[in-house]
Amino acid sequence: MERAIDKLEPFQRAISKAHLASAGISIDSLQDTNKPLIAIANSWNEVCPGHEPLRQLAAEVKKGVLEAGGEPIEFNTIAMCDGIAQGHAGMRYCLPHREIIADSCEAMIVGEGCFDGVVYLGSCDKIIPAMLMAAARINLPSALVTCGPCYDEIKPSESKALRARFLAGEATEREVIEGTLKYYTGPGVCPFLGTANTMGCLTEGLGMMLPMGALWPSSTSQRRFSARRTGAAVVDMVRRNIRPSDIMTQAALDNTVKLLASIGGSLNALIHLPALAKELGLSCTWSQVAEITSRTPVICNVVPNGDISCINLYKAGGIPAVLKTIEGDLDTSVMTVTGKTLGENLEGDILIDRSVIRTQDDSNSVAKGIQVLYGNLAPEGALVKTSAVPADQHVWSGVAQVFNSEEEAFVAYNAGDIRPGTGVVIRYEGPKGGPGMKELHRVTEIMKGIPNSAVITDGRFSGASGGLSVGYLCPEAYEGSPIALVENGDVLNIDLTRDLIEVEVSDEELAKRREKWAPVVHENNGGLLERYAKSVGSAKTGAVVR
Repeated sequence: MERAIDKLEPFQRAISKAHLASAGISIDSLQDTNKPLIAIANSWNEVCPGHEPLRQLAAEVKKGVLEAGGEPIEFNTIAMCDGIAQGHAGMRYCLPHREIIADSCEAMIVGEGCFDGVVYLGSCDKIIPAMLMAAARINLPSALVTCGPCYDEIKPSESKALRARFLAGEATEREVIEGTLKYYTGPGVCPFLGTANTMGCLTEGLGMMLPMGALWPSSTSQRRFSARRTGAAVVDMVRRNIRPSDIMTQAALDNTVKLLASIGGSLNALIHLPALAKELGLSCTWSQVAEITSRTPVICNVVPNGDISCINLYKAGGIPAVLKTIEGDLDTSVMTVTGKTLGENLEGDILIDRSVIRTQDDSNSVAKGIQVLYGNLAPEGALVKTSAVPADQHVWSGVAQVFNSEEEAFVAYNAGDIRPGTGVVIRYEGPKGGPGMKELHRVTEIMKGIPNSAVITDGRFSGASGGLSVGYLCPEAYEGSPIALVENGDVLNIDLTRDLIEVEVSDEELAKRREKWAPVVHENNGGLLERYAKSVGSAKTGAVVR
């Protein structure tokens, strides 16, 4: 094995080692050509509950690296909490900060030019995909570590009921805080199957995380042991020259989409997986996803698809149990960070609680957990998590009430101006129009209190969102698409049995409206968001910055 630092020109090699020694790396380790230098890319902070435990887990990773004969060197990057950024303009920064994280890892790892492998530590919505993108782009032997979901003491439905009481004026702010701490009991990933846990599960299914690495609960010994083993695993990968490009193949991506469909995971995965595929030079389109999800049954009822949490899924056997259940649909020859194939990882008995993880032929396991809808309102597609839509709304019609931002919709709701049967259209929240493609989870929460209503948007949803919520609509309003031309009072039709979303307006009328159309331009502060709006691509191709 020839280390990266030893490939440098002799004088620069000596200077680089001197700088590292000055930072506290032992001279003996730097001089030992058999001791790989392993970057620890940590997104620890004290803002995001899913990231607060990562300082301790980084220490465990370092132990594993040292025990395996490597030398760990840690640096940090940023990580936003989507839960704190919800419902206000700060959410515009969440998707763009995915690119910042990936770029910052590239700058540190490639820029320093001295690392042989990487352990990425990140737990939440945009951070895990950002680190997968960085791993793909840099292509050094790598694995990911998350902090795992926190334990919940109450059911998801009890947490939702508490929030509903607050919205009805029946609970105080302090009661919401204290009650929520029975659901989010401490630092860790939020316990539902939102984007954070979805992306952790998909990372494990993709082969870039140790088995059980997604769902070992936060603040447990097993979580710490998993981090330690990951450090050792990456040292082994360096010595065996196993790289992300050997693991994240087209077959592995296809496996991952089948896992996403089986667990009924977050729609945000359909932004992150295409972005990851682009880094890998592979393909993951919405049409490919729809083809897989149309025939793949949802076998778990984790919230928002039911009333159990990711802790229940962990206790039922975790992702290994899900993968074992759908093994017949997977390419098990793909490589993983264990140095073994997926099939080898799944050998032997895996205990599975069938009250949580059903078989695929169970009558309750129904396909189309995620759908791509098309029609004159979404010529290039829109997404809906069908598994979280009540059965009586699979075919729906209603009258449009149009808003040009999330904030406008909140004003109308607070004034009591949104009626039952309304199709709330929230536009100019796409990647360019936002700019930043806000997640409209707070809107989906309040709309649950309005009977027979729907949300249609070119913005995004949280993985925790349920109800008839159709989003990610392409093309977005900022580009002059049909959603930009909808007017109050137009009749909207959504038919999940036909993959259809449409507005009952003729092509001729839409053409007349387009002649008078001008885009709504939101204030973007002239900094990051302005640059993002100029360079970001469509949601359907991953909202990648070009």
